Amino acid sequence: MNLSEYRIYDAPNSIFYIPNFISQSEEEYILKCVYSVPKPKWTYLVNRRLQDYGGVPHSKGMIPEHIPTWLQKFVDKVSSTNIFEGCKPNQILVNEYLPGQGIMPHTDGPLFHPIVTTISCGSHTVLEFLENSEKREKVCSVLLEPCSLVVVKDNMYTKYLHSIKEVKCDITSDCVNLNQCSKEYQTNDPIERKTRVSLTIRNVPKVLKIKLF
Repeated sequence: MNLSEYRIYDAPNSIFYIPNFISQSEEEYILKCVYSVPKPKWTYLVNRRLQDYGGVPHSKGMIPEHIPTWLQKFVDKVSSTNIFEGCKPNQILVNEYLPGQGIMPHTDGPLFHPIVTTISCGSHTVLEFLENSEKREKVCSVLLEPCSLVVVKDNMYTKYLHSIKEVKCDITSDCVNLNQCSKEYQTNDPIERKTRVSLTIRNVPKVLKIKLF
């Protein structure tokens, strides 16, 4: 894959958007596997719930944990594109967002290799990038469709905050990647959110030699 073909040039350096990165049957398979795990695997937060795979990142080093076969398949699919520039993704965060749920502005921080990839399943969302300042002015918005992959690196990873608004309906008017989406969207199109499951696939450089099984 030539990643440069998917660069969003109306956004600062660098965001890449790949529509239909997975098929609908793969999307259904992911959702089936995510919702088949035992309840204790879920961590419940105020505005969403999540599952951790590969280990919990820590400044002293991540203790690696087994990644299930169903999930490793998609880690390998992302890795095969060489998006991580020779690094091997080893940590996955599965987030579930119900309509109206989102995430506050944040950066992923220095515990990770400065490239993050996310597969979206079940529903779209709008990912917003903001200035990392008191004003937090919006830099751009990116529409993430089901089955898509978004890649964030360079300044967009290290310099800017990213967030998802807590709304049940999104307006597409200011999304900078509409011409790269799999569907055609009209200006100011309202899109109702459904339940979205995201696979955030990253690399943790500092890994301890011991393993948990």
